[in-house]
Amino acid sequence: MANSTFRFKPINFGRWFIWGFTTLLFIGAPLVFDSGFAITLLSQMGIMIIFALSYNMLLGQTGMLSFGHAVYSGLGAFFAIHALNWIAAGKLHLPVSLLPLVGGLAGAFFGVIFGYVTTKKAGTPFAMITLGIGEMVFACSLMFPGFFGGEGGITGNRVVGEPFFGLTYGPAIQVYYLIAVWTLVCMVMMFAFTQTPLGRMANAVRDNPERVEFIGYNTQRVRWFVLIASSFFAGVSGGLTAINFEIVGAESLSAIRSGGVLLAVFLGGALFFFGPILGAIVFVIFAISMSEFTKAWQLYLGVVFVLMVMYAPGGLSSLILMNLRVVGYGKFKRLLDPYLGVFAGSLLLTLGVIMVIEMTYHLTLEAANGTVRSIFGFQMDTAGGTAWIIAGSLLVGGTLIFEPMRRRFKAEWDAIAEEIEDEEQKKLVL
Repeated sequence: MANSTFRFKPINFGRWFIWGFTTLLFIGAPLVFDSGFAITLLSQMGIMIIFALSYNMLLGQTGMLSFGHAVYSGLGAFFAIHALNWIAAGKLHLPVSLLPLVGGLAGAFFGVIFGYVTTKKAGTPFAMITLGIGEMVFACSLMFPGFFGGEGGITGNRVVGEPFFGLTYGPAIQVYYLIAVWTLVCMVMMFAFTQTPLGRMANAVRDNPERVEFIGYNTQRVRWFVLIASSFFAGVSGGLTAINFEIVGAESLSAIRSGGVLLAVFLGGALFFFGPILGAIVFVIFAISMSEFTKAWQLYLGVVFVLMVMYAPGGLSSLILMNLRVVGYGKFKRLLDPYLGVFAGSLLLTLGVIMVIEMTYHLTLEAANGTVRSIFGFQMDTAGGTAWIIAGSLLVGGTLIFEPMRRRFKAEWDAIAEEIEDEEQKKLVL
């Protein structure tokens, strides 16, 4: 009889620490930021995290650029809000806590239908087909008001049915924790998906679809299955949106929402799992927090997006990991001075750009309210020369500091990168 040996993989304490810390963060965030606005912001961050991670299953993991992902979250939201009204009418016996599951199943159902068509092609044709389907569904939302509610949308009341362990979901804090639980569960499930054979095959389809076909796999079927899974999680985010806002309108199906999730994923970085999480947080901060202070928030978001494309195409996650790599080799001290110089120049440039944008917006869109505009807590006359001179001085001073420091930083960064590569080559030889 052959000897049997059993091997056990060691516990990945780092992974358990990250997930444990994330759980504690979700629990403690509303205890620290306890205002009504902060809880609303946190709730929308949770919803956007699920939506962004579901989109990254297509873009980052399978290499499918979609311009119509809002179709699945939007339809999931509509089915969830109708289910909520059925619960209120006594036609459906389902806890409100499980309502996102209705949205997820609806999203997956339409993922089966639309995905079978869209995944017949890859690359640019796939992107164009998803754009066409997205516009088609958005047009249908105005053509069939019986289901979509027309321009007014469909409203509901989340305080229905029997309380679930005493939870009525009337207070916003209870809704937040419901969203937090679903967000954590979906994050774990989507991370687990990346470790499955289908998730690994999706990466292969992204990197080399011809070779995948050569070894006998159907790339269209892989893309289709991934899209169905992605649509399920997008539908879950739509169901949470229906509970959070108690109203679902046609804009939830629009290209603007599809473009928003693409922007969030790209800002965070599509190549790493935590990238879309960072992107979702940044996007919500811009969309909600910045919109409270300025009407030009979309312009600022566009500027940030352009800068990311130019200087950090891998997103925020790639910036973090590249700097951690430098720290790991003990060379980060050499970047401190260039970083401080770049930061100082960037700060002055940012202040100057903000002043120019805000004063221009005020003169063109709010001229009827007078020429005085509060910027950084100071009252400035946008029609006078002093404010423009200050803005111009900040722009000139920032440029004079930023450009030399940027060149110095780039030279130092390139030198460190070469040294790290040399050290890694020596390790391989040894």
